[in-house]
Amino acid sequence: MNALPTLIDSARSEADGDPLDRGGRTDVRQQPDQAGMCVAGLDAALTIQQANQEFFRQFNGSSEELCGRSIRDVVHPSVQQPLLRQFSHLLEGKHQRFVTPVIAVRPGEGSAFTVPLTAVAVRGGLPGTNAILVMMPTTGDAEGTRVVTNRKKVLSAMDARILEGIAAGISTVPLASRLYLSPHGIEYHVTCLLRKLKVPNRAALVSRAYSMGVLKVGTWPPEAVEDFVKREEKAS
Repeated sequence: MNALPTLIDSARSEADGDPLDRGGRTDVRQQPDQAGMCVAGLDAALTIQQANQEFFRQFNGSSEELCGRSIRDVVHPSVQQPLLRQFSHLLEGKHQRFVTPVIAVRPGEGSAFTVPLTAVAVRGGLPGTNAILVMMPTTGDAEGTRVVTNRKKVLSAMDARILEGIAAGISTVPLASRLYLSPHGIEYHVTCLLRKLKVPNRAALVSRAYSMGVLKVGTWPPEAVEDFVKREEKAS
């Protein structure tokens, strides 16, 4: 952990727009705020170890509140799985960097906004990736890109399976056969889902589920995020 600032200091810019000194070394905490870029250094466990002031302002937290937390805490659950997969590729040495759009979340506030995230592998004196440098442009129009971030467990396990089936384009009869329900049972659950998510039809149901983050982004077949699914209690 104490070695991370040195590793970040050794990172070099690889593309136009990377917020690193063209001369080579710089500390993320010393990045000029006018650059309009949030910068954070993660360790191999994807824990935020240090960040610049723009990062703290963007996520409405202090160093004490954000450092030590996982990067998962500042991204929406719907995009966590594909993002973590790309981080794994960096740590395994399969890639040196990646750029991907994410839905960023301000912890404790409930607001979210879409933003491109750049991640660069930082290597120290030892073989392998020792840290990851994460960069995101600051955004002043978060209101215009607001998404639903409430993570209430709104679905039963059966609701989740039916929602996944609808999102995959499976019609009532084959979905009923797959889930060992009658077609009327499927329609009953669908009606309940429409009421829960306050939408008029199946197409709007799927759209609403993705906007809420109930369905994972970048996953096929569709898969519900566990945060929204109630755990079934086993009979004693």
